[in-house]
Amino acid sequence: MTQQTELSFFSEPQQLGTRVVKKISTKSKKKEETLNSSLLAAAAPKILSVTELTRRVATLLEGEIGEVWIEGEISNYRLQSSGHHYFTLKDAHAQIACVLFARTAAALPLSSLRLADGLAVQIHGTVTVYQPRGQYQLMVHVIQPRGVGVLQARFEALKQKLAEEGLFEPGRKRPLPRFPQRIGVVTSPTGAAIADFLNVLYRRHPGLQIVIAPVRVQGRGASEEIARAIEGFSPGVSNIGAVDVIVVTRGGGSLEDLWEFNEEIVARAVVASRIPVMSAVGHEIDYTICDFVADVRAPTPSAAAELLAADGVSLLESVGLLVKRLQREVFLQHAHLLHRWDQAKAASLFREPERRCWELQQNLDHWEKTLDTTLRHRCEQVKAISKTMASRLGRHHPWSFFQQATHQQKALQRQLTQQMVYQQHRLQSQYERLRASLTALSPQATLSRGFTITRNQKGKVIASSAQVNIGELLSIQFGDGSVDVVAEERKRLRAEG
Repeated sequence: MTQQTELSFFSEPQQLGTRVVKKISTKSKKKEETLNSSLLAAAAPKILSVTELTRRVATLLEGEIGEVWIEGEISNYRLQSSGHHYFTLKDAHAQIACVLFARTAAALPLSSLRLADGLAVQIHGTVTVYQPRGQYQLMVHVIQPRGVGVLQARFEALKQKLAEEGLFEPGRKRPLPRFPQRIGVVTSPTGAAIADFLNVLYRRHPGLQIVIAPVRVQGRGASEEIARAIEGFSPGVSNIGAVDVIVVTRGGGSLEDLWEFNEEIVARAVVASRIPVMSAVGHEIDYTICDFVADVRAPTPSAAAELLAADGVSLLESVGLLVKRLQREVFLQHAHLLHRWDQAKAASLFREPERRCWELQQNLDHWEKTLDTTLRHRCEQVKAISKTMASRLGRHHPWSFFQQATHQQKALQRQLTQQMVYQQHRLQSQYERLRASLTALSPQATLSRGFTITRNQKGKVIASSAQVNIGELLSIQFGDGSVDVVAEERKRLRAEG
């Protein structure tokens, strides 16, 4: 019954191939429809902005070319203060700009590979467009000296890519059930690995149920079979029935022999499995990508059986109910987390956050370089102007002029003060003299010295005795008053000899 189930499950590749053909045909029809639409729209072309055109070019390059391996010689190498590496990869006829971001470089063994101009290297990266400058470039993921094996390089590239996604983190991995009752095994049914695994398992715990998904473990197409077998153990996918743990295993061999377990499709299937996966590929010294992403790695198939088999049947019976309950809770929690993960993946913030950060970091490096060049140029201009002005100031001695002007101002201020005091004294003396003269010539002063003023009744001053009539009433003014008199006689003075 198990064999029939397995054969039914693994009869899908033919149907899958049919769906692929239909998908390709549909894609061709869509291309023809797109071409016809373009011809109809040619009469009224759409005017694109530079940004729109650049985005189309970026989409075309990244979608049609994407990740590539290239080799060439490094030139124009520079290391920014941010830790990003910029250089040009060239050969005899062409060149391409390359950027190796600091985060990626930190995971590479650059201590043994010192990047410098003239170094011949092999690079794995993604063809992108640096949109602010409209320049296509290669975003470097792996860099190594020319001549390193291609398989080993592909291994390191995929290992680094999955590590950056966090698929190797211990916190992501799930513990194996302590007392599994049903174990799914993905391996070749004729290999020595399954024989060793079953011998140890039945010797330690003969009551365990084993479900074998037969696959090829070497050769073209084997990785797809392995991935489908892992997916086939998921609950509800087929009628094989649920298993507690999945074991992916095969015997040892060279890097080429084990390569199918280094393919990304196998790694993704292991990560996506809702059932814990144990990897037991090769010998103790053999490491594959499947080992790194699996929840647990066993050094050999026999060691995997020892880890899974319980030492006591009685203990399994006593905790059987608890294990089933724990399984239900784990499945529910896993389904909840898977739903939340799907929601997070659908959000635009989580689609390509790292790439956006890398573009912003590259913009920052570009503006840092531009600012540095501008500041140096401006500083040189300011230095030249400062030299010219210092030379002019040195020739004209502005400080001496200032001191001389200060001395002149103080001297003129002193002269002005002295002249004002002198003029004040001179005017004061002149004023006193004039006042004394006016005082001496005033009528009051004359009267004070004993002189008098005689007036007739009309108030007219009498200056001569001839103006006075006998018996006329006269007024005589003294310094301290006046008296009225009557003229009784006129006497004339005799002239002296």
